[in-house]
Amino acid sequence: MKTSHPTDTKDLEIKNHKCFFVGGVKKNIDNKEIAKGTMYVEQFTPKKHKENLKIIFIHGGGQTGVGFLGTPDGRRGWVHDFLLAGFEVFVVDQPGRGRSGYSSKLFGDYIDRELDIDDCERRFTSMKDLGNWPQAKHHSQWPDKGRRGDKYFEQFLASQVNTMSDRIEIEKMSRVALAELLDLVGPAFVLGHSQGGPFCWLAGDVRPKKILGLLAIEPNGPPFYNVAYGGHKQSHLKNSKTDKKRDGDKEWYITASEPDRPGGITYLPLTFEPPLKENESLIAEIDSNSTKDSLVQCYLQKEPARKLKNLQNLPILILSAEASYHSPYDHGTSNFLKQAGVEHDFIRLENHGLQGNGHMMMLENNNHQIADFLLKWMYSKIS
Repeated sequence: MKTSHPTDTKDLEIKNHKCFFVGGVKKNIDNKEIAKGTMYVEQFTPKKHKENLKIIFIHGGGQTGVGFLGTPDGRRGWVHDFLLAGFEVFVVDQPGRGRSGYSSKLFGDYIDRELDIDDCERRFTSMKDLGNWPQAKHHSQWPDKGRRGDKYFEQFLASQVNTMSDRIEIEKMSRVALAELLDLVGPAFVLGHSQGGPFCWLAGDVRPKKILGLLAIEPNGPPFYNVAYGGHKQSHLKNSKTDKKRDGDKEWYITASEPDRPGGITYLPLTFEPPLKENESLIAEIDSNSTKDSLVQCYLQKEPARKLKNLQNLPILILSAEASYHSPYDHGTSNFLKQAGVEHDFIRLENHGLQGNGHMMMLENNNHQIADFLLKWMYSKIS
């Protein structure tokens, strides 16, 4: 059920609204010099800007920055919540996506999983009926039934875009662009959602002194190995037709046969202590601590674990929603950080009275209440 909130009606005065680009390198393609890897940034400065309060929003896979500007049912998005709170806001489109531009000649193949209507319904909007993970039954916050033909689902589907298949290249380009952006506007909070969540780790690693805090909203995971729910038929794993259950897998999911994230929580290696040698990867082993039947048995570094020294003194939040397909494994990212010596807050929304949310919580009925929760956490770290 929708609830009224001041964000949707309160007047908002913008002092400055502009856009610019950061990052990118010049590449010679077909005898033409072309810029590759630039990142589009949209800047909003409220008239009542509170000095030094800034936040960068980074969208996830299949999305652009539009997902933070408004909801499929026509309400204001998280950007407005933060502007009303006095934050200067920077919304990006990842390199190779949206207004940052894309080309198969520059970026290679794209995947269209997020354009699959069945997958969108099952993972994002109608998991109470279609989801195949234990927590899916709790979903209640999407503004309509979340099925094809529904007005708001069709608006959401129209916002989905293709995503580059080369995740290492995405992280390389984004790391350069975010470093440049933080040099221009930092210190700032960095909020990353889903596939954009690990960009928090990249930004904190490359520019720790420019970070006010990192907010990883259901970041891409779990560590090292992807998982798939519902067996081979609905699997998106690289070797989906041949993957078999691994030790520790429960009946409702399959863990990939090969690691997907060699850096554990990223595709690129972060700054570890002791450092990784050239072409050296982390060694993964299954977490020996057992989990509830409703949670994935995730992987950690093989002991002795390397430490993430650049992240160790930063305020960090990992946020997980009650009904999301991330809910079964977000604890794995938290445990990875803990093992790497990184103190942080791992918070499940349902434990704070915010129930029934899915992965696209910024678009759901109680999106403003979640934004209020995020703001309170941020204030607690800078007061």
